[in-house]
Amino acid sequence: MSSQVSVAVAQINCTVGDLEGNSRRIVEAARRAAALRADILLTPELSLTGYPPEDLLLRRAFYGAVDDALARLAAQLLQFPELRVIVGHPLAREGQRFNAASLLQGGVVAGSYCKHDLPNYDVFDEQRYFTPDNRPFVFEVRGTHFGINICEDTWYPYAPEAARAAGAQVLLVPNGSPYHLGKTAQRLDKMRQNVSRAGLPLVYANLVGGQDELVFDGASFVLDAAGNLVQMAPQFEEQVPVAVFIDGVPQAGGIAEHGPLEAQAYGALRLGVHDYLDKNGFPGAVIGLSGGIDSALTLAIAVDALGAEKVRAVMMPSQFTADISWLDSREMVQRLGVRYDELPIKPVFDGFLAALAREFRGLPWDTTEENIQARIRGTLLMALSNKHGSIVLTTGNKSEMAVGYCTLYGDMAGGFAVIRDIRKTLVYRLARWRNERSPVIPERIITRPPSAELRPDQTDQDSLPPYDVLDGIIELYMEQGASLPEIVAAGYSAAEVDRVVRLIRVNEYKRRQAPVGIRVTHRGFGRDWRYPITNRFREEVAP
Repeated sequence: MSSQVSVAVAQINCTVGDLEGNSRRIVEAARRAAALRADILLTPELSLTGYPPEDLLLRRAFYGAVDDALARLAAQLLQFPELRVIVGHPLAREGQRFNAASLLQGGVVAGSYCKHDLPNYDVFDEQRYFTPDNRPFVFEVRGTHFGINICEDTWYPYAPEAARAAGAQVLLVPNGSPYHLGKTAQRLDKMRQNVSRAGLPLVYANLVGGQDELVFDGASFVLDAAGNLVQMAPQFEEQVPVAVFIDGVPQAGGIAEHGPLEAQAYGALRLGVHDYLDKNGFPGAVIGLSGGIDSALTLAIAVDALGAEKVRAVMMPSQFTADISWLDSREMVQRLGVRYDELPIKPVFDGFLAALAREFRGLPWDTTEENIQARIRGTLLMALSNKHGSIVLTTGNKSEMAVGYCTLYGDMAGGFAVIRDIRKTLVYRLARWRNERSPVIPERIITRPPSAELRPDQTDQDSLPPYDVLDGIIELYMEQGASLPEIVAAGYSAAEVDRVVRLIRVNEYKRRQAPVGIRVTHRGFGRDWRYPITNRFREEVAP
């Protein structure tokens, strides 16, 4: 006689430190799972605390609160007596700290598994907090034996093989796997290399939601023992899908379509903006609108994430602002229906120049005067933020941040940097993708040459290489870690490579003072870029 077991996946949006709120989400997922007659509910990695808790994990009081919350949660889950719930949480025992996943059943912790492989690269630094463990944990439901591995465990062969050796027939994998472009395929490849190789089907439960610069995309899935994809949840939304196993074999389920790269990147940005404001209690956002493509894309994302009623756009023209910038900005805000104000900065700029006239006497106009304009705009936006409580969303892209084409305390002033990990060439692609849904960005904003409009007839290409060249070098050097000779061999001129790399190096001090922003590549300027500001090492173009 065959045995059927149903595993529900709690693809939920947890908030770091919100033990009560996360518990409510787990209980609600359990309610839905019980209604679907599931036998097991698998929640994500550290679902009780949110991921990553970072240095909260160094506070003794945090572990006491987690233990209390886990006990309360186990008691609450008694209302679903037939459901076994796997909950992720930090565990402190005998002077050591573990990344654990516990089986809650009958109002108690029926057993726990502690993570073996602790990632310590890119955005991860779990070795700072946790001790690795090597003991498998397997439990049985109607003749099928389920083992648990946590996230990174399945990126290597040891833990899956240990689970199989302990009798596991199906592997349950709680995850806190942040999104970056191409991450879904990477996860599937790793699971096939390490879990399918051990002959185990698996259920992969991933977090969804924004946490500071990280975005978790969900995209939970089920693979059979041969590595075939049999079920996959949508990205960027909470779900409680159920996977059915008959004699340990997963049955075919729905496979959500995730769309092209542009759709995924836009979805990550939209969710990142929504959750940063919502989880931190900001009532809305204010954006400096310039008539250029970066601020236009940022405005579109903010409206899609928050609703037009929570977004305010401010145009701050100077004597160098082109008429088409005014016209295009007015047209865009009309299309989106957001509040729009114009605050001319020339009177304030003239006041600054008058105050500095004696100090500047006999000196030519240069970037000093350009930066004063940017800093006036930053001051005005921050004043509106202070007065009304809305957070300033900055509009600088990754290409600009890389080479310092931005102004400290000017266009860098704000609370959250929406597109700081989006290279300029991708900015254009995202703008066109968004307009294919509905044309909210005026076409001229996309097609006109980009300009900071801080001096007469200025364009970005006066100071920077063409964006396809700049972005290609940034991708190879910063994201892929290629050497300078390798970048030259890829077709870029030695002079341009040397110039761009020098600009990346000397502008590290600026990036350290930039607001946190959303990470969508596998290496952004943030948690996973840790170069010293004071640094005399120079890599040579010629080998």
